[in-house]
Amino acid sequence: MSGTSLDGIDAATIATDGERRVFTGPAMTLPYPDAFRERLRGVLGRRGAVAEVEAELTRLHAEAVAAFRVRHPDAGFDLIGFHGHTILHRPQERCTWQIGDGALLARLTRTDVIADFRSADVAAGGEGAPLAPLYHAARASALSKPVAVLNLGGVGNVTWIGAGVDEILAFDTGPGNALIDDWVRRHTDRLADLDGAFALAGCTASQAVTAFLRQPYFARRPPKSLDRDDFPNALPDGLGVADGAATLTEITAASVEAAVQHMPQPPREWLVCGGGRRNPAIMAALTRRLGVPVRSVEACGWDGDALEAQAFAYLAVRSLRGLPLSLPTTTGCPQPLTGGRLFRVTS
Repeated sequence: MSGTSLDGIDAATIATDGERRVFTGPAMTLPYPDAFRERLRGVLGRRGAVAEVEAELTRLHAEAVAAFRVRHPDAGFDLIGFHGHTILHRPQERCTWQIGDGALLARLTRTDVIADFRSADVAAGGEGAPLAPLYHAARASALSKPVAVLNLGGVGNVTWIGAGVDEILAFDTGPGNALIDDWVRRHTDRLADLDGAFALAGCTASQAVTAFLRQPYFARRPPKSLDRDDFPNALPDGLGVADGAATLTEITAASVEAAVQHMPQPPREWLVCGGGRRNPAIMAALTRRLGVPVRSVEACGWDGDALEAQAFAYLAVRSLRGLPLSLPTTTGCPQPLTGGRLFRVTS
């Protein structure tokens, strides 16, 4: 999994039937080299030398697989789920683009690959995102309901899971870490607000938060989804680095709070995965605004660093079996839809 935060590649193994049986194996993260991260950032929005970056990204994923095999020689696997990296997501225009060459990855790794997870859903009229909810529901089967699983990568997305077998709702909440990261990169030599240090030292511009939430997206009923750069004018003017980080952190938490209005019932608790769970300023703001327990997914025995990669392994098996990857209540597709393309190893 290569996510909107542009951090690197998360690799994880699971054994699964693509339904309720999930056994998790080892996982690892390989950060992107700084130079490649900037090249990848440069093609967001379908700009620049996309083909060259796509080939490089695919080779880096092959290197990740090779490194994983060296580090975990007993963790054999038969199928790779390859999400690629989203550089453009415009479902209202029937367009989503995840770069990554599935055929090349299969050839380099000598392993069958499932890729192109989102395009079938978007072509059918769905949002194409989020796609992890079915995996969240499988993992949460034993938890008290209703529960919300919140992924805070570059963009935030939530899976609401009710007590019934088919009670599931998912959508993007708003910014996750992306705006905070962009702000810190603009004003410092750092890539992110590590440990929320800037935000915790700053003061929130509450008027900026209120103004941000007036955008039509937050009143729109789900399912709905976002691109990383859908809020280009959100970075605050006239604030120092700490106050800007505090304001953008509050915007992330306020966006999550705004999501509750669309849920059939308020969650009894929120389980947070993605890089945002490591930011104490974000977690404190969520706890204050949501008024119920907000915990890292590690509190229930999940690996928050591996969860998204595990989800696409799970979806790869579902794709192979012809099972749905998305539902009308997760992406807005007209009926449960399978997806993904199989790239077999060729001689």
